[in-house]
Amino acid sequence: MLIYLLSDSTVFFYVVLYGFVYMLFIRDLEKRIVETEMELTLAKSQGYLKGQRQQTASSDRRLLAVIGVYTGFGSHLKRNVFRGSWMPRGDALKKLEERGVVIRFVLGRSPNRGDSLDRNIDNENRSTKDFLILENHEEAQEELPKKAKIFFSTAVKNWDADFYVKVDDSIDIDLEGLIKLLEHRRGQDGAYIGCMKSGDVISEEGKPWYEPDWWKFGDEKSYFRHASGSLVILSKNLAQYININSVSLKTYAYDDTSIGSWMMGIQSTYIDDSRLCCGSTTQGDIPILLFLQLLLFVIEAVENENVFL
Repeated sequence: MLIYLLSDSTVFFYVVLYGFVYMLFIRDLEKRIVETEMELTLAKSQGYLKGQRQQTASSDRRLLAVIGVYTGFGSHLKRNVFRGSWMPRGDALKKLEERGVVIRFVLGRSPNRGDSLDRNIDNENRSTKDFLILENHEEAQEELPKKAKIFFSTAVKNWDADFYVKVDDSIDIDLEGLIKLLEHRRGQDGAYIGCMKSGDVISEEGKPWYEPDWWKFGDEKSYFRHASGSLVILSKNLAQYININSVSLKTYAYDDTSIGSWMMGIQSTYIDDSRLCCGSTTQGDIPILLFLQLLLFVIEAVENENVFL
């Protein structure tokens, strides 16, 4: 006969055996899941870019840098000053891109989407073609830390570059000096470059530079070391890290401390370069940043009166 009757003890033996094998299988599966999660976490912390070159759809050739100049709806005069000084325009802007450097004014959208503020920027951009408009960002002073996340995320998705640079519109730049600095650092993963500083955390509401999360910085109420917000440089893997983890990254009251907090938890290399400090008067090496204090003061006064040229 092809059918055999098994004793109760034999049945029990096979049940235990199969149960043991199943338990081993589940444990191995759980181990593999944990290992995969750890590998994924490591990959995220490295921006998926340690030792490899990712390509984007926008270019077959890796750029040196994408430079984003923060601007606002009422900063038309400032933009024209920059276009007439350190920032190329027209054909000169295209030639700079051929050298591997992209420069764009960075701006979100109006809270009243599609209003005259948005239309004016769209018209200006059609003429100058030098804007990166963050469609998913609502432009507001209190939203600057979120703007940093969206800028780096958008830039790293649109352009394949070695570095991504955030620049305030309150400074002037020696562009060739900045390019020289970036070329010297080219190929350095995990580079977090700027004028490093720290300072007191302001806990009194209503005072300038108030930090709502002041209690998180300990009894001494001192910020961790971070790059000044005037100019921040991130290598591609760090910008990619921000893009991948954008949803979960905590923002503080200001963009420079927010970026600094993101860099603390990963394998980033802090590079403190005095040439990136505003008002630098370094001899020998060309100072990269200088305040345009008087000129910008006049411009801001005019723009605050809603005078647009």
